[in-house]
Amino acid sequence: MAPSPGQPLLSHSAQGSSGGSPQDDLPDRGEPAPRGRSRRLLIATVILLALSALAYAVPAVAMSGKILPGTRVQGVDIGGLTVTEAADRLRARLAERAGEPMILTAFGKEHKLDPGRAGLELDVVATIDQAPSGFPGPAEVWRALTGTVDLPPKVSADPGRLEEAVDGLAKEIDRKVVEGAVRFEGTEPVTVKPRDGRKLERTAAAEAVEKAYLTSDGPVELPVTVIKPKVTASVVAKTADSAAEALSGPITLTNGEKQATLPVGTIAAHLTFKPDDSGGMRPRFDARKAVATVEKDLVDAAQAPREPTYEIVGGKPKLVPGRKGKGVDDGKLADAVAKLVAEGGSRTIPVTLAIVEPRTSDAEMRKLGIKEKISEFTTQYPCCAPRVTNIRTIAKLLDGHLVKPGETFSLNGVVGERDKARGFVEAPMIMGGRLVDSVGGGISQFVTTMYNAVFFGGLEDVQHMAHEFYISRYPAGRESTVSWPQPDFRWKNDSPYGVLVKTSSTATSVTVAFWSTKRYDIESISSERYNITQFERKTDSGPDCIPMTGQQGFTIDVTRVFKKDGKEVKREKKTTVYKPETDLKCVSSDEKPTDGD
Repeated sequence: MAPSPGQPLLSHSAQGSSGGSPQDDLPDRGEPAPRGRSRRLLIATVILLALSALAYAVPAVAMSGKILPGTRVQGVDIGGLTVTEAADRLRARLAERAGEPMILTAFGKEHKLDPGRAGLELDVVATIDQAPSGFPGPAEVWRALTGTVDLPPKVSADPGRLEEAVDGLAKEIDRKVVEGAVRFEGTEPVTVKPRDGRKLERTAAAEAVEKAYLTSDGPVELPVTVIKPKVTASVVAKTADSAAEALSGPITLTNGEKQATLPVGTIAAHLTFKPDDSGGMRPRFDARKAVATVEKDLVDAAQAPREPTYEIVGGKPKLVPGRKGKGVDDGKLADAVAKLVAEGGSRTIPVTLAIVEPRTSDAEMRKLGIKEKISEFTTQYPCCAPRVTNIRTIAKLLDGHLVKPGETFSLNGVVGERDKARGFVEAPMIMGGRLVDSVGGGISQFVTTMYNAVFFGGLEDVQHMAHEFYISRYPAGRESTVSWPQPDFRWKNDSPYGVLVKTSSTATSVTVAFWSTKRYDIESISSERYNITQFERKTDSGPDCIPMTGQQGFTIDVTRVFKKDGKEVKREKKTTVYKPETDLKCVSSDEKPTDGD
């Protein structure tokens, strides 16, 4: 019988050589189908993804629009807040710290800086902008749930105010380098010791201050540069030891048959030693000032330059213009003296003449405000003694002398050592409590007269020394002595105007007047004399004895009262102590000298 349709024919080989039945090739109904297992795995994965999405989405939605939790600025937690809320919290919590003075250090010294005045403040907006506040990503959610983020504070700075604040710090920190120098007081060398300078690096300091604001808990070290002097202290000391050799004697200046002498004191007054570029020191000589009083002896008066000055006509100053003319070539003379001091050689120097301008121009003279008499003082003396010659000689030398604003007048520096070549003679002066003859003796009366012009002119008293004992022709407590090389008499023109010195003298008086622009009305108040001490009586038979009249010693206070527009501006008090003047009688050598009352 033929097989029915749809039923396959089975050959012998298809049935298997083992003779097994067809049922042997059917699947085992006890094993699950692979398709079902995949479906369950897919379902589990979907569920896990859904849960993960929910785990991210739920906190992400909650965090959206706010600053992520765990976000802090200088310890202030701003997490979970809106931008506005975070800004308010930062302003409130950091306000005190933001206003605290910054502590800065330089060379071990602390300095304080007010950040507000320096234009520094917390930039709240820029600080918060560092924190994402939109819809967070998964990594941001994870970080917010498991950790923290510290945001650095952002700072805004006003460049102009910060620069001004740093400039203020520089004024406290900066120090000019002091170069070593050797100069002379009288004829004694005096050293200026070198000292390191320092300079605040302003740009770097401003950057350091801005960077440290609100972020640094300790002092901020400021950047400072040390400036070293050109020479060491040992070089200065060595130069001072050898400087005295420069004053071994006067220097003679010659111009053909004409000649002038620069005394040792004048050399010293205008000689200094300053650093060179090789670590040593070289002499420098101010020839222009040194020859000011002797130039007339080297140049014909008709050819010499004329300095502008003022004549007093009808009680008012009238400008007398200057003019150029022949004068000493200051530059060549300065080099010649410096070479002599450094290398030695002849102390006679031929000068070179050149066409020179006046030391002060007419235009400069007009700007000095010399328009009125600001003070005048006169002292009296008996006629015809040798000391009168000296008084009148120095008065003539200083008539018309100009002291410019800021300059310090030194009598010894301007006049130099008193000598016979310029007309000074021997006359009594006080030395060691006794009167002794000395060239230039008596010029303390001129100094006392000028001192009172300084006093009533309201100018600065730099150095004056009262006589050892009181001399009745002078106002007590308002007088000064002078000698060579010390004590000197010095005063400073501390006004913005020039001071023109005008002098005049007669056989019995000397007058010093100052012309400038008046600043003050001066009142002098003297105390009663106190601490009275009695004098001794002595006799002396020595050939050099000069008799003295006994005077009591005492102490007195003198107060200078400065007034402006009728109102007191300030006052200065000076106390003067006078020793008693010995009553000394000169006796012949046959009489026995005595000491006693």
